[in-house]
Amino acid sequence: MRRRQFILFAGGAVASPLAARAQQPAAPVIGFLHSAAPDAYVSQLSAFRQSLKEVGYIEGRNLVIEYRWAEDQTARLPMLAAELVQRQVSIIVAGGSPASALAAKSVTTTTPIVFMNAADPVAIGLVTSFNRPGGNVTGATLLSSELVSKRLGILRDLLPSMKKIAVLVNPARPGVEAQKTEVQRAAQALGLPLDLLQASSERDFDAVFRAIVLHQDSALVVTPDALFLDRRVEIAELAIRHMIPTMFELRNFVEAGGLISYGASPLEMYRQGGALIGQILMGKKPGDLPVLQPTKFELVINLKAAKSLGIEVPNSLQLLADEVIE
Repeated sequence: MRRRQFILFAGGAVASPLAARAQQPAAPVIGFLHSAAPDAYVSQLSAFRQSLKEVGYIEGRNLVIEYRWAEDQTARLPMLAAELVQRQVSIIVAGGSPASALAAKSVTTTTPIVFMNAADPVAIGLVTSFNRPGGNVTGATLLSSELVSKRLGILRDLLPSMKKIAVLVNPARPGVEAQKTEVQRAAQALGLPLDLLQASSERDFDAVFRAIVLHQDSALVVTPDALFLDRRVEIAELAIRHMIPTMFELRNFVEAGGLISYGASPLEMYRQGGALIGQILMGKKPGDLPVLQPTKFELVINLKAAKSLGIEVPNSLQLLADEVIE
């Protein structure tokens, strides 16, 4: 073969893959908007990425994810959402506080939005209905407010002499009034007087626990909120220090030293969010995709925390638990 022919042949061999690569469509870009900090969401993010992988999308290979974490500064969320819209992302994923999804909705009516939070999406105005969300929004919810009665009932089983409870809410959380109404209704049904306490920053926690001791509340119920999840270790330590039995929504709190939790699995919610994103990337409209609700609920008990609090957990309750931490 002549030298010129060889060079042309070799050049063609190199150019063909490059040309083919240039013809491949660019990887879609997802905007991940979250109200909290990433440290508390390692397992959720792993479940989210695994779900995307199962529908054929792998971060760093054929999918790009732009992360925006508000670090519990919810006032930053609209600006961060606007950044993602300017980046022309294919979808905005909104996690943590419902404020993330509301911020995303406030800056775009066209970019698909997939939320993952514990609020009632109809009540806070994210969607028009669960079955037909409409518009550019759908998502997955933990529907935590509907489990309040169950949580209080479990507390009553654990603490039969319980006479009064405290409930902690974040007044800055969207949908907080619905949280208050639901817990008040559940407490009234059980004949339990209720102290509603508020915390919108970690600086408020010491005052909250002092108030619980002052009011002689028998136990504390911590309502779902991204701020509380981010500060779960501090809340668990304060509960032990002040000898306050505490009920949570998520197992993360119990793993951090809290007493007991009952609620839907956040890992399942993030997997559901990934599945919805896969459908949208394949051409489905978010408004046609029903909001996904939990199918699995878990009871987790920390026996070490119970011992520190001087509480004997009944065997019947331990047998009902999905996990007992010793």
